[in-house]
Amino acid sequence: MAEKTIPILPCRTIQPVLEFYTALGFEVTFQQKSPNPYAVVERGGIELQFFGLKQYEPAESVSTCFVLTDDVDGLHAVFRAGLKKAYGKVPSRGLPRIGPLKDMSYGVRQFLMTDPGGNCIRIGQRTSEDQHHRRAPEETFARALHHASLLADSKEDPAGAAKVIDRVLGLEDERPTPVQLLRLLVLRADVAGRLGDDETATTTLTKATAVQLSPEDRESVRDDVDRLEDLRN
Repeated sequence: MAEKTIPILPCRTIQPVLEFYTALGFEVTFQQKSPNPYAVVERGGIELQFFGLKQYEPAESVSTCFVLTDDVDGLHAVFRAGLKKAYGKVPSRGLPRIGPLKDMSYGVRQFLMTDPGGNCIRIGQRTSEDQHHRRAPEETFARALHHASLLADSKEDPAGAAKVIDRVLGLEDERPTPVQLLRLLVLRADVAGRLGDDETATTTLTKATAVQLSPEDRESVRDDVDRLEDLRN
């Protein structure tokens, strides 16, 4: 027996969704305009199907699916390039948008991508056989990073992530290491942008850029350094 699961996702109108996925390198393999709008896109082993629903509100969508890959870095780079070519920039907030690559605490390296229909596509690569959430670290700033990252990039709760980071950076009796400070500031600037708080995003990016790291430390947080450059551009 050979089974295959194919997600069928809602959208208000089909065409913007198809344009988004073709920008990513997908092929439209089926499209029906009446009696009910329906379409299928495929790229390699990924197949997604969509149906139109006039009463649907993309901004309030909770629909999602998970795509498992063995080259999450490669897909992230290709998708970013395709979106930049189609939209003139890499969209990081609003609809559509694509998030940063992150090593999550449950043994997955992933990024989140949300299409014009509000469907969140989680694309990940397993980095461990243990898919359970790891316990939060005990150390103050590592713990804050753990929780803020989950809120921002797993639960898509940027406001919650901002509260965690603001609280821990406001402590007067403890200070983060330079690596921890950079990671916290980059994530804070990232979620500020998602929340439309451009003033906080700009001032936080300035602080993050000023953090001094050794070459070894910089390499250890390569994803965060790359994200910092993305946010500055």
